[in-house]
Amino acid sequence: MLKITKVKRNSIGKELGLEVGDCITQFDGLPCEDELDYTYYVESERFTMTIKDHRTGEETDVEVEKDEGEDLGLEFEQNACIRTCHNRCLFCFVDQMPKGMRESLYVKDDDYSMSFTCGNFVTLTNLSDEGLARIVRLQLSPLYVSVHTMNPELRVKLLRNRFAGKIVNQIKTLVEGGIQMHCQAVIVPGENDGEEFKRTARELFAYYPAVKDLACVPTGLTKYRDGLHPIPDVDKTYSEKFLDIVDELNAEFGVPFVVPADEYFVKAERPFKDVTFYGDFAQIENGVGMSAKFFAEANEALDRLEKYPKKPLPSRKVLLVCGTSAGKIMPPLVERCNRVIYGLQAELLPVKNTFFGETVTCTGLLTGRDIIDAVLAYEKAFGKADAVILPKDVLKEFDDVFLCGTSLEEMKERLKGTQVLVNKENGYGLVALLAERTGKSRK
Repeated sequence: MLKITKVKRNSIGKELGLEVGDCITQFDGLPCEDELDYTYYVESERFTMTIKDHRTGEETDVEVEKDEGEDLGLEFEQNACIRTCHNRCLFCFVDQMPKGMRESLYVKDDDYSMSFTCGNFVTLTNLSDEGLARIVRLQLSPLYVSVHTMNPELRVKLLRNRFAGKIVNQIKTLVEGGIQMHCQAVIVPGENDGEEFKRTARELFAYYPAVKDLACVPTGLTKYRDGLHPIPDVDKTYSEKFLDIVDELNAEFGVPFVVPADEYFVKAERPFKDVTFYGDFAQIENGVGMSAKFFAEANEALDRLEKYPKKPLPSRKVLLVCGTSAGKIMPPLVERCNRVIYGLQAELLPVKNTFFGETVTCTGLLTGRDIIDAVLAYEKAFGKADAVILPKDVLKEFDDVFLCGTSLEEMKERLKGTQVLVNKENGYGLVALLAERTGKSRK
């Protein structure tokens, strides 16, 4: 149920006599679980709310008639309870994290409401038939679903959950209910790759375009895997073969349905797909298409700068922090930045991930501690840079804190004399920062 914390003046809620402390327990006779119910029903012109009076505890039905989409002017107590994961996946990244990090990082959420509102991936293994029916009734679409495999027995093995095999019927029910989905498969070599992956892709494509795409991402492996199921890391040869399978499937389907993570291209030493391959970049938070988009934006910004005459301005040394994977693909862009932006001396600083282990190569999992150590080591060897630029992905969203708990302010204190900047945007943002910080903002 929803507990009302505010009733706005001159609102429909005020006209209905609702007060702070009252609770909405039902909509049209169906239980009210959270704000998703309110969001769904408030779009309607007519519905019934069951209100529990905060003074008497009595429940009363209230008929609501209003314009379509008109809000009731209510705010509610936030429900901090989220549906958690009931799986013990062979590849779970949370199980591979060290102790002593902030508590929120150890929460295994598997909440379909967060999938709808935030794009979080869910496995649906903790979902009852009633929950599945609620998703359809409220039209919570699109959902982001961690399928991994459409082989029921194999999915039970991978997720170590006896309910995991329901995925085939769950996907079918959601599609028939009008729900669209973005799916993903975390690929475990020797388990759900090869012919098994082809089976998964083909069975999901049978529901296209309701199932809009299938992202395939490599297993993230940290150094904290003692006692866990052995999973091999992927190399160049493996990545080449896997990308060949992806191309084969997409040629068969006639559309870019299977979208591989950027890491496979890096490992295979192959160029990324054109940005048109990724459509609206629906799976970019999954590391799919992020690099292609970044490079396209940065080069477009540099194309614009090249149209302006160069002016003699003071030189400035700038370090660009990145993970070791990005360190392999960024040099051509950095060289072009140095050519186009007069006076710029930009250098890449690929940072080894000693916190999680050097098998973790993506930029987004770098910690403040490793970045600080890398910058200090650079300064000791080559002298101070004028500025260090960090990508936004290394910081917690809406909070300037790194995964290890180090704050951005603490980093600035440790790197005194060096300006620490955060690229909070994308490829355009990086070029803008480089141009502005070298005194050549060309607009």
